[in-house]
Amino acid sequence: MSNVKQIIQSLGAYLGDVGVEFKKIAWPDRQELVDSTVVVITFIVILAVVVLCCDKTILFFLQLIHA
Repeated sequence: MSNVKQIIQSLGAYLGDVGVEFKKIAWPDRQELVDSTVVVITFIVILAVVVLCCDKTILFFLQLIHA
């Protein structure tokens, strides 16, 4: 039974530590969040275009070889 008590105490200590660390989080303000979101979406679109170009180029050369 003391093993269960130790587990509960350990869990309580862990959750307490999580609460302390949670209070240390520096949350971004709205403008910083919007700016970061725009950067991420822009990067994803650019990466998608690059991958599309690579895919079409490889497809073109494969069709040349096959024909």
